[in-house]
Amino acid sequence: MKLLVPVKRVIDYNVKVRVRGDGSGVDLDNVKMSMNPFDEIAVEEAIRLKEKGVASEIVVVSVGVKQAAETLRTALAMGADRAILITAAEDAAMDIEPLAVAKLLAAVVAAEAPGLVIAGKQAIDNDMNATGQMLAALLGWGQATFASAVAIEGGQAVVTREIDGGLQTVKVTLPAVITADLRLNEPRYASLPNIMKAKKKPLEEKTAADYGVDVAPRLTVVATEEPAGRKAGVKVGSVDELIAKLKNEAGVL
Repeated sequence: MKLLVPVKRVIDYNVKVRVRGDGSGVDLDNVKMSMNPFDEIAVEEAIRLKEKGVASEIVVVSVGVKQAAETLRTALAMGADRAILITAAEDAAMDIEPLAVAKLLAAVVAAEAPGLVIAGKQAIDNDMNATGQMLAALLGWGQATFASAVAIEGGQAVVTREIDGGLQTVKVTLPAVITADLRLNEPRYASLPNIMKAKKKPLEEKTAADYGVDVAPRLTVVATEEPAGRKAGVKVGSVDELIAKLKNEAGVL
C-alpha cells in the first residue's frame, strides 16, 4: 500500500513570531523555517507503518514556495521514498488556503492512487485545521481526525481519536484520510547518512497550473496584531478576597 503525506513549511516552533510594523502580516525576513510539527508526526507514523510491513512506499507532497523543497528533503531524510513539490506561490508570505491545498492534494491522489493519506491535524501558522477534512470530502473517503493511535487491520484503519471527553476509537474503510494529533508518536531525528541519501531521492516539481487548480486567495487579512501583554499579578490576603476577585473581576465564578 502506498501512503501519501502532505507537509507544510512554516516558521520554526522555537522562533518568536514578529508582526510587521504595518500590521499586514508576520515578518518572515531571516526567520528559520521548518516542517510543521504535526506533519512531522504524520511522516513518522507513515514510516512506522512501512517498518511494520503495512506500507510499501511513502510519498510526501508540499504546496507552497520553491523553498519548501528543503522541507521535503527533511521528510526524505526521515525515511520517505520520494517527494512532490507543487509550487503555488512566489512570495513566502502568501498562505495557500485549505480549499486550494485540498484540491491540489485530491489531484495528486488521483495520480498516485495511495491507500491512505496521513496529514497533520493543522498547521501551526494559521491553525485552520481544515485541509484533511476538505480532502476527504473532495475524495468521498472516510476520515479519522485527531489521531493519537493508528492500526491497520485488513482493509480498515482503527484510529483512536482525542476528543473533549477523552478518547474515541473509530474504524474507517481504506482508502481514507487520517490527521495526526500531538500524542500519536515522537518523530525521529534524521541521521547524517540519511540526510546525504535524501539528496539523491527523487523530488518531482509541479505547479498548481499543472493540476488546473486556482490558488487565488478568497480571504483577506485585515490586520495582524501581537497578543496583549500579560498583566502583573496581585497578592490577596485571604481566601475570601481571592474568591471575590475571581467572581467580580475575573468573572470566572
